[in-house]
Amino acid sequence: MPNSTSLTQFLLLAFSDRRELQLLHFWLFLAISLAALLANSLILSAVACDHHLHTPMGFFLLNLSLTDLGCICTTVPKAMHNSLWDTTTISYMGCATQLFFFVFFISSEYFLLTIMCYDRYVAICKPLHYGTLLGSRACAHMAAAAWATGFLYSLLHTANTFSLPLCQGNALGQFFCEIPHILKLSCSHSGYLREIELIVLSACFVFGCFIFVVFSYVQIFRAVLWIPSQQGRYKAFSTYLPHMAVVSIFVSTAIFSQLKPPSISSPSLDLTLSVLYSVLPPVLNPLIYSLRNHELKDAIRKMMIGCFSGAITCRFSSAQLSLFDPFLAQSAF
Repeated sequence: MPNSTSLTQFLLLAFSDRRELQLLHFWLFLAISLAALLANSLILSAVACDHHLHTPMGFFLLNLSLTDLGCICTTVPKAMHNSLWDTTTISYMGCATQLFFFVFFISSEYFLLTIMCYDRYVAICKPLHYGTLLGSRACAHMAAAAWATGFLYSLLHTANTFSLPLCQGNALGQFFCEIPHILKLSCSHSGYLREIELIVLSACFVFGCFIFVVFSYVQIFRAVLWIPSQQGRYKAFSTYLPHMAVVSIFVSTAIFSQLKPPSISSPSLDLTLSVLYSVLPPVLNPLIYSLRNHELKDAIRKMMIGCFSGAITCRFSSAQLSLFDPFLAQSAF
């Protein structure tokens, strides 16, 4: 078995041995990645261009879209490449880089989701203190803290994981580089336990944030019940229940994927869990968090109408100029 000094590449999990199913996975991932790129790019453009969206929630949506783009661009392109070219290899440095950026973006996204929950809690339960608690400087500090914590968290796990000697082969049972599957290749018992301890501590911290999210939404729902209008209560519940569902799926699948016992581990289960917490959130977040945001939808609609009308105007002007080409040619003589 190769050790970590001679290991130059890893073998990722293939979606299928049949060529037809490999191409099907390629086209499916291509559609998912294009949908995520389009939706998040529209949110980024709308928030950046429309001054009505220069609010704390708009600022956090912009940061969330950046993390979603980072997540989808870290894991999916390599999986698409392997499915298209019928290969499963990834270089040692490529695996380390992929792991670092994936953990960085996924952890930063979770911290941003927690901050966004706090933003909604203050807006509904403490509206008179909203301007004080969530001013521009406070929002910038919270976003910077989320990105910095994600960076340090990713750096710690990546450095510790790839410092372990690997002598159990190079086959990973996942379609991207994930910490538990790399740990299975380790032959250092003390290093393995150290990384497991880090994962358990991280899971406790994530679970603590999740408890805060649940508590915040409970307070939000209690405030919503005091709304006299039934239509208002329905609108509020239809807005915040999808938020809670997305966060719950994201946290539960991520924690279970990292801490599940080896006795119930299987390639199909690992693949399903990884898709649920790494691929679907970048697609669902833009839909869930902008579905009931009328200002964001209006900004996106105006931006698309403006681009469409500008393209028509430019095309019409080109057609007008082409009509004068014969006359311009004659006047040259």
